[in-house]
Amino acid sequence: MSQTKLDILVDILKEAPDEVFIQPHNVPDPDAIASSLGMYYLLSQRGIQKLAIVYDQEIEKANSLRMLELFKVPVIRAADASTLGAEDWAVLVDAQKGNANITNLPTYEVAAIDHHEYMGNMGYRFEDIRPEAGSCSAIVADWFFENNIEPPRTVATALLYGILMDTDNLTRGASDFDINMFYRLYSLSDIDMIVELKGNEISVKDLELYADAFKTVEIYDELAFLRLRNVNDSLLGAAGDIVVSVAGVNIVIAYAVRENGIKLSVRSTSNAIKANDLVRFLVEGCGVGGGHDNMAGGFIPGENLSSARVLDTFLKHRAIQFHEKMREDT
Repeated sequence: MSQTKLDILVDILKEAPDEVFIQPHNVPDPDAIASSLGMYYLLSQRGIQKLAIVYDQEIEKANSLRMLELFKVPVIRAADASTLGAEDWAVLVDAQKGNANITNLPTYEVAAIDHHEYMGNMGYRFEDIRPEAGSCSAIVADWFFENNIEPPRTVATALLYGILMDTDNLTRGASDFDINMFYRLYSLSDIDMIVELKGNEISVKDLELYADAFKTVEIYDELAFLRLRNVNDSLLGAAGDIVVSVAGVNIVIAYAVRENGIKLSVRSTSNAIKANDLVRFLVEGCGVGGGHDNMAGGFIPGENLSSARVLDTFLKHRAIQFHEKMREDT
């Protein structure tokens, strides 16, 4: 009988000299939290004992924080993980080395399970990277079913919610695979918990940030731009999700100025203009970026920005230039 992906990964992790950390991207969103929790359960059931979920930056989104409480997710901030060191191994979940949204912690990244664009051979001993999937939660759910392991109700519910959130209720980038995993999880889940999470997606603090950001919105044809204060990645993306729902707006470039540079979040519902292509054009020659056809992110380090260049004008000029070029080509 051939080994499953879980069998292979467990065999590798049994060789770990010390602890095994599951590491999602820096500011875990519901998909990252759910897939990390699912992987934690699977590995712990297979005897991987020195195990924890570690992330690097503060979680601010209301629904993400509620997930941690509701599902009792065993997470720890990297700064608080006193035993984290070079002798430890990491399994990257909903992330890959080389992306701007993940910190290179002092661990050996032995594996990656992800649904984003493939970043190439990064020296992992194991990888399950499926860019065609709309969520990492669907991939982890597949691991459960592939191994005939029924997820506990809380884990199934978390994975169901992760799929819903990353595919915007199965309307954004959802593949047949995501839909199949959603329906297999549905009967195993607690829908009351989903309803509770749906009622905790925006905090009062979020409203204040969004209110300030929405005052900055500028629309050019089907393009919209908005600038937020220094917020984390999940809030930046969530603001873009709201603006892309405005009538006539199909592409949103949301950005936040941080001490170390500029964080970008792009949303697109246009068939002609892909979010990942646009963000790569925006950061060309000065930063890094990537993602999916419908949503993508990027980062421009502060040292790569000329003091003589007005940021807002620079981004708008590049985005409009790309938009016009794509329209000419079609």
